[in-house]
Amino acid sequence: KRQLLQFQSPITGLFPVLTTDTEVGSIRDSVYCAAAIWSLYQAYKRIDDDRGKSYELAQSTVKCMRGILECWIKQARRVELFKSRQCSQHALHCKFHLYTGEQVLPDDKYNHLQIDVVSVYLIFLVQMITSGLQIVYTQDEVAFVQNLVYYVERAYRTPDFGIWERGSKYNDGTPEIHASSIGFAKSALEAINGCNLFGEKGASWSVVYVDIDAHNRNRSIFETMLPRESSSKGVDASLIPTLSFPAFASHEERLVDMTKKNVVTRLRGSRGFKRFSRDGYLSKIEDKSRRFYNRGEIKDFEGYECEWPLFYIYMIIDGVFKNNPDQIEEFQNELRGCLYKDLNGDPVVSMYFQPDGEGGYTRSNPNSLFLWGQSIFIISQLLTAGLLHINELDPIRRYLPSYNRPRKGGRYSAFQAKPGIGTATDLVVQIVLIAESMRLQAMMATYGIQTQTPHEVEPVQIWSSTKLIQVYQQLGVNEKIGLTGRPPRPIGSLGTSKVYRICGMTVLCYPLIFEVSDFYLYRDMALLIDDIKTELQFVGKYWRLSGRPTVCLLIREEHMRDPQFKEMLDLLAMLKKGYCDGMKVRIGRLQNLISSSCIEHLDFMSQSELPESCEAFSQMTHEYIGYQSLTDIPKALTYVDERMSMKEFNHRPNEDVIDAIRRTTSLFGLVQLLEILMKRQEMDFEIDGRTLYQCITDLYYRAGSLRYWRVVRYCSSLLHHIVDSISPFITTVLVNGKQLTVGIIGQKETVFDKPMTPAEIQEVMYTSVQPLNVIHAVLQQEVVLYCGRLIATTPEMFRGILKIRVGWVLEAMRLYLHISNAAQGTDLENLSPYEVRQLLHHVLTVRQWAKEEK
Repeated sequence: KRQLLQFQSPITGLFPVLTTDTEVGSIRDSVYCAAAIWSLYQAYKRIDDDRGKSYELAQSTVKCMRGILECWIKQARRVELFKSRQCSQHALHCKFHLYTGEQVLPDDKYNHLQIDVVSVYLIFLVQMITSGLQIVYTQDEVAFVQNLVYYVERAYRTPDFGIWERGSKYNDGTPEIHASSIGFAKSALEAINGCNLFGEKGASWSVVYVDIDAHNRNRSIFETMLPRESSSKGVDASLIPTLSFPAFASHEERLVDMTKKNVVTRLRGSRGFKRFSRDGYLSKIEDKSRRFYNRGEIKDFEGYECEWPLFYIYMIIDGVFKNNPDQIEEFQNELRGCLYKDLNGDPVVSMYFQPDGEGGYTRSNPNSLFLWGQSIFIISQLLTAGLLHINELDPIRRYLPSYNRPRKGGRYSAFQAKPGIGTATDLVVQIVLIAESMRLQAMMATYGIQTQTPHEVEPVQIWSSTKLIQVYQQLGVNEKIGLTGRPPRPIGSLGTSKVYRICGMTVLCYPLIFEVSDFYLYRDMALLIDDIKTELQFVGKYWRLSGRPTVCLLIREEHMRDPQFKEMLDLLAMLKKGYCDGMKVRIGRLQNLISSSCIEHLDFMSQSELPESCEAFSQMTHEYIGYQSLTDIPKALTYVDERMSMKEFNHRPNEDVIDAIRRTTSLFGLVQLLEILMKRQEMDFEIDGRTLYQCITDLYYRAGSLRYWRVVRYCSSLLHHIVDSISPFITTVLVNGKQLTVGIIGQKETVFDKPMTPAEIQEVMYTSVQPLNVIHAVLQQEVVLYCGRLIATTPEMFRGILKIRVGWVLEAMRLYLHISNAAQGTDLENLSPYEVRQLLHHVLTVRQWAKEEK
């Protein structure tokens, strides 16, 4: 009461950072204060006659957590904007007026974008609800919390200002991707998945849903970044609360131990931990009148960084969770020298110690209590005195790996492996083969491949993942506070491996790789075969849900017209044997596999809300069922075309160009003529009753059916296509500590040094690359995509590279192709996408080999 409750606002329930601050309430500090009060409530629950104390503690906790929720609900419009564009001007505020709950610091005066703040709130919200507290009251609040999930789920690609509110270590106002923010977001998503916000009294519509693929991207990028905190901070004390209490963001023991050891070795001082090296905050020589530092100024702070006893306390709590008495005693001894007694004789933790650069220290203002530190201190005292058990502080068992946590009852998928399955290597990936038509099914049967048609799996429906996106858009909708539902983000590989129950229907979705996309990559059978293997490996490696993953492989009629369909049959024959590159798989009838599948009940939907377009994937019907073997199937023609130039038409009138379009038989000549017209006219300009857009699109599909990749790429570029989901691949490259540049050699290059939206990438490709080289506008997108995939699976291939210059990578590939006897007579632009991917792999392998030889 003297140290925390005395400073809780009686109106908003918020707490300040320091007790001397009478106006500004801080969300992060308030959550930790609420956590300390709740911890004491958990301890008091053991006492039979507590004289009303536990009730007051519980309600003080509820008041604080609800106060934060109310402050944020006032800013619902920001959440809505942030869902479409994750930037600081749309961020939820982290500071509010203690008594009115209104915003106090405008966006241009304070760095509000701190994803860890929203994440730590969600983590403790779930912990407290699980312990029996009623915090969320109405359906409006449920919808808002669901939208907070959307707010944090893209942490892996959102540069923010981090736990220290400053962004990069240079304190120049630039945000960056922080491992601690991603780790907290990953933990929040894990904790809140399937949580009923009304507790045991909850309804089906008070459950929160999490995108398993967003969780997985946060997990993989977080673990990729460790032991670093960000590109500017090699080591940071914020990783201690991220990897230990309260987030427990990873259970990869080797990685966790290495990161903690790195922090302790490099940042531990005699009065606490430095936050990070060359941290000027509150140091003796910092100019407090300036918000930002001058360029190069941070080197002056070396040796003057403040030391924070707060991290001694985190290490004590970590020792309790790890059952390591030596660690507890070591840091308790260190902490004793950092405590002092207040006027009531109570022990108080200093906020920081300020070094003078010569071995001496100045204590922070003893008359001002640092509430975050004091809260953590109270929690540590309860734990070490045996008054609070770790299971009471962590009711959802975040400290245990997912497969050791108690199984959640109920209908919703949870992050936990099945009993008896300790590691993902034991996992079986279930596969359902769906043939688009009966004649395709009959033809496949002659090769011993048993498939099912959409009609045969009824009443189960086969959907495209885009239909599922439409269903999920109903989740979290609330007109009263102006919230739409889930943003129309793609459903990834893990999401399409669940079986869904929706309004009495059972639904299975086929993965994104089978979607018919505008971009030409899906037309390359060799690439599709490679993608199927990658998909199965990915699902098997990263599946963390109860129940087995069920992957729907969709075989279309256009696949069997491909010259490489034989390779597809070989792949299916391999899967039939039960293995895919070492991964256990099981092909079966869908009806037999459902009982062991991961089933997700989308109970938030009502029949009236079901989008009209959500009909099932319909089976193709044909009058003639005649194809019985591969020899009957029409094959793609081998198309040969001379590389003629149409530059002479650049200065000739439109009539001549149109006449040449009618006469030319060369596809490459035709696309150049269409480009000349496109530069002069709008896309709705008509040639013989067809618009220019239709002409280019028709040529795109015609060249695609002939596998004439040069013209396919040319048309794709003219149509301004963008690779599906290119943004996550760029982010993957960036979080591996690399930068990307795109552009033509000898011309200005554009640097990608922060995550970008697809629209921004499209703008760069079609304003800086396409005018100089039409085909490179899409070919460079291909290389960016392949680099993102490669660096995720084999980062050692990029060792020693700081900047991946895509224009130069293509030049290296062209040179390799030129000197390779195997590919003589073929140029880079006309290689299939699969051949381009393989060529990039060869070039990087040769580079790596040459580097090692050197």
